[in-house]
Amino acid sequence: MNLWIAFWNILIKDMRTYYLKPPNISWGIIFPLAWTGMFFIRSGSGVEAIESLLPGVMSVSILFGTTSMLAVTVTFEKKNRSFERLLLAPVPFEILMLAKTGGAIVFGAANAFVPVIMAAFLMDLSRVDWIALVPVVFLIATASAFLGLFIAVAVSEVFEAQTFSNFFRFPMIFLCGLFFPIAKLPVFLKPLSYMLPLTYGADILHGAVHGGNSMPLALDFAMLGAFCVFLFAASLRNIKRRWIL
Repeated sequence: MNLWIAFWNILIKDMRTYYLKPPNISWGIIFPLAWTGMFFIRSGSGVEAIESLLPGVMSVSILFGTTSMLAVTVTFEKKNRSFERLLLAPVPFEILMLAKTGGAIVFGAANAFVPVIMAAFLMDLSRVDWIALVPVVFLIATASAFLGLFIAVAVSEVFEAQTFSNFFRFPMIFLCGLFFPIAKLPVFLKPLSYMLPLTYGADILHGAVHGGNSMPLALDFAMLGAFCVFLFAASLRNIKRRWIL
């Protein structure tokens, strides 16, 4: 019970301090809207294209929302030494870092449903497999948050974290089958696509929204979960090596 109270208080503190500020809330709404509009204009398609574009817009909204916010919170707190005060609390290190990333996960998942709400006014969502869509949104947000944590540990300034994040984010957009099928990529790029967590998350979203998944959903979920565990373990190891020892 005490661990749950500690986890909840750290999460609520971060939500109030960082994620629930009006600029961040507005950014979380405007960013998905901007991506949606950009791809509609670029594709030149009408309302019928929403079904195929929705999984990609959701994925991009999660990826950028979680990594951007976590890069700010973790890097800022490390620079101001408030992160070191948290380490003195009698809370297991793993629980502490889960609490620190929890706000980014919630923020990223909320970003994902902004384009879904928009799409509800323009298309029939009765075909959507919500049983697959809702958990995969949180899994993608979790993997993205742990990726953002991994990146934030490697730098000392917020602007460095944002710049470094782009080396991971933009290749994912073009290599993960979000808007371009992996089958149409050059042969030498296909193995790289399957080494990225967003590939499996995007495939689940395509399957949940319009049945366009190319791999079994069970495999997608298993691989995405494995990436979450790996990125979290790697982030904890880097924090202990760079910030604690």
